[in-house]
Amino acid sequence: MNKPAISLPPLEWVRVFEAAGRLGSFTAAANELGLTQAAVSQRIRNLETRLGAPLFDRQARGVSLSMQGEAWLPHIQAALAQLSSSTANLFESPRRKITIAASASIIELWIAPRLPKIAAALPNVQLTFETVQRLPDYALADADYEIRFGDGRWPERASKRLFQEELAPLAAPALLANEAGSWERLPFIATSGPRLGWRDWCAVNGTPLPPVPSLRFDTFVFALRAAEAGAGILLGSLPLCRGSIEAGRLARLTENALRMESSYWLTWLAAEPDYPERQTLIHLITES
Repeated sequence: MNKPAISLPPLEWVRVFEAAGRLGSFTAAANELGLTQAAVSQRIRNLETRLGAPLFDRQARGVSLSMQGEAWLPHIQAALAQLSSSTANLFESPRRKITIAASASIIELWIAPRLPKIAAALPNVQLTFETVQRLPDYALADADYEIRFGDGRWPERASKRLFQEELAPLAAPALLANEAGSWERLPFIATSGPRLGWRDWCAVNGTPLPPVPSLRFDTFVFALRAAEAGAGILLGSLPLCRGSIEAGRLARLTENALRMESSYWLTWLAAEPDYPERQTLIHLITES
């Protein structure tokens, strides 16, 4: 014959017992739980009556756990902790998943340094990044936000500029140390894509065209790494290369800078409903 199950006491009585047992005082438990000392005492007595065993030894100067109470307390604490954890996992506000489509250069050089601030400000947001190379790739990404290069005007999309794009020649100090004459005689690095290039730089600054670049990359971040390694002179984006310049991995070769009308913009569907995290995310990604 199966043994009849013991009727479980109310959870409130159990919580009161846990607090009183952990704190060693009915008064301290009352203060923690927002109850009166008499209410705590009554609930403990009800619990003891239900269980048929004393949980505390009452003394003139206070209470202490009985042998049964001391044996039961760690089980109650473990059970309450598991209940709290499962409740949080199942019923807390779900994390909002936000997808951002951008080039590898923007993700690594602009967004990644800002991720600690974003994570601290938006703890319930999960950011997912999708790398794109060309404009048609955005349609495949189906992202909440797209970081595009252009003038900031796209049909049915709202936008905010990440930074004012400025270009300047940059090189690794080690490469310059080996050059006794003009830096224009060093190897040049080119980057494919929508940015202005060496021809535009020379036209604005009235200098002769440089030799055909010895290296060409289809991603700016790869060109940047090559320049840091001392492979040549890079016409680099000053905002994206700020970290390399400040760390001393690259040096500006002239104070002249080529400012572009186009730049990178954080964009999203203008008709999409707003939500609380949006303005915080936009501010942190576009913060200089």
